[in-house]
Amino acid sequence: IAAGGEGNQHDTTLATYVLLRRFEDVVAAANQRLDVMSDGRYRLARIDEREGGRRARQAGLGLAVHDNLTDRARDPHTLSGGETFYVSLCLALGLADIVTSEAGGVSLDTLFIDEGFGSLDPNTLDAVLSELSGLQAGGRSVGIVSHVSELKSRIAERIEVRPLPSGASRVVVRA
Repeated sequence: IAAGGEGNQHDTTLATYVLLRRFEDVVAAANQRLDVMSDGRYRLARIDEREGGRRARQAGLGLAVHDNLTDRARDPHTLSGGETFYVSLCLALGLADIVTSEAGGVSLDTLFIDEGFGSLDPNTLDAVLSELSGLQAGGRSVGIVSHVSELKSRIAERIEVRPLPSGASRVVVRA
């Protein structure tokens, strides 16, 4: 039964079963942030199938996105680039929350986010930056790697890398 063989109704190994249950905790933590970032529109749910309808058996952790606007579940592949960015960010933050809460005092105090901000509309950008500011207020360090000009006016403390005509770069620290 533990190996996912005969008598195992879900055709799932014990290791996969445990991983699926832990993933549900990550999804629950992600949903707390997703509610804020999506203005209540989206909620994640773990499903038994991987995206595309195949069983999750040993290889995958399936996710569906419940769209409260249409009251329907959606395949995550149907999300826009900006939606995919903040849903992924929420999952990463949810994972960090679960690891922090269960790692015997080990804390993930630093987070780097690389790109994705250019795909957000202004309201969603506000929600995402507000959530990240909350992380900073709670003692975490958040680094953002981005080319989005609007972030320069919204983030006072930053490191800018500027190209020089010679092909080299110059680092400017703004505090």
